[in-house]
Amino acid sequence: MRIDVVVPSTRPALLARLRAALPRRLPGELVVVAAAGLSPAAARNAGWRRSAAEWVAFLDDDVVPAADWVDRLVEDLRGLPTGVAGSQGRIRVPLPADRAPTDWERNVAGLERARWATADMAYRRAVLEELGGFDERFPRAYREDADLALRARRAGYSLRRGRRLVVHPVGPAGFWVSVAKQAGNADDALMDALHGPRWREQADAPAGRLRAHAATVAPSLLAGAALLRGRRRSAAALAAGSLLGCARLAAERIRPGPGTPDEVARMAVTSLVLPYAAVAHALAGRLRHAGLARRRRRLGAVLFDRDGTLVEDVPYNGDPRAVRPRPGARSAVRRLRAAGVPVGIVTNQSGLARDLLSAEQVARVNRRVDELLGPFDVWQVCPHAPGDGCPCRKPAPGLVVAAAAALGVAPRRCAVIGDIGSDVEAAAAAGARAVLVPTPATRPDEVARAPVVAPTVTAAVAALLGDAP
Repeated sequence: MRIDVVVPSTRPALLARLRAALPRRLPGELVVVAAAGLSPAAARNAGWRRSAAEWVAFLDDDVVPAADWVDRLVEDLRGLPTGVAGSQGRIRVPLPADRAPTDWERNVAGLERARWATADMAYRRAVLEELGGFDERFPRAYREDADLALRARRAGYSLRRGRRLVVHPVGPAGFWVSVAKQAGNADDALMDALHGPRWREQADAPAGRLRAHAATVAPSLLAGAALLRGRRRSAAALAAGSLLGCARLAAERIRPGPGTPDEVARMAVTSLVLPYAAVAHALAGRLRHAGLARRRRRLGAVLFDRDGTLVEDVPYNGDPRAVRPRPGARSAVRRLRAAGVPVGIVTNQSGLARDLLSAEQVARVNRRVDELLGPFDVWQVCPHAPGDGCPCRKPAPGLVVAAAAALGVAPRRCAVIGDIGSDVEAAAAAGARAVLVPTPATRPDEVARAPVVAPTVTAAVAALLGDAP
């Protein structure tokens, strides 16, 4: 089993320390990515794409692996079922023994409880390929790893905790670090758009403080409006309410800390600014990703072509035993069901008109597809030959229109995923969206004309849901 270790780094001293902590013999290669100018997601993507290993283990350059880390890594990954996409290591953050930790130290110590943190996380390379890797729309750390874990679990994979250990020392931090960290609220807005408002629960992430911050900011905005209207007493009362919220935040941050003058001053000053920074970044993120959230809501159903898209194309197949799902088909359909999107199949079966297949044979094959990938919410089958001039055979829109009607969804809210040009043309004729997933049977001109092309069915679904990296 080959395992490559990917380390994005911009800090030579930390990288040298990590290299010294790793044993000389690795079960693969150490892939170091020069991460200057790259987001954490982009740097990790660059790393795993350079790897040909079965597993890719990600480490941050500021961790120190335990002496037995490599042996434990191999033990954690050896023999895992194919349905397990990744394994997380354990993270320990050393805190001072002679005093209470500072606000920043407590923040870093949260890594010990974090789920699926890429400070030490290994993924199957095939799963990274299937899911498209880390989403580079996340410009900062901490949410790109939760997003990938959610996509993996929704695609039907599981994630495990391993026994290997890394130590994550607390690095230095400036006076305003807590305020700067509020930029992550914009990434939380992207998570809302991609995964819905319950993503924290699904990703085992702690609840944020945004509502409390908003409750602190709102009175000050109302105070400004009252002052413009000449209502000074109301403005003063509202401003006092906002200051009370800042004072409460400062007290909550000071209470568990060391109580030194420097720490108290830092908490008092930054707590006056922190709620406003948090709300501003959250609003900016919501505005930036509002179109993405609307696109997800508009998707009413996804209709798949059968042969060559969901299952291997066996010409005029009437044998259920010959039905073999295409790579990624199961996870793609599961991903749509998890998102609450109805799924259906629209398929041409001209073998019926040519007397190469019986209706019972087609029904048995379709039942087998349902057993392996379904059940599907709607099936629409065209039994006609190309020269029959029927309105249902793709590239005509009939199958798509009929499937949409059966689901109670307007065709314009549907999307069709197929492997040849007639699938795309049928969608366009019905007013639906289309994604082409080429196979060796797809002609180059069909690829060139397709409005959207995806390498896999899973990637096609991710593009339609708006969570394609």
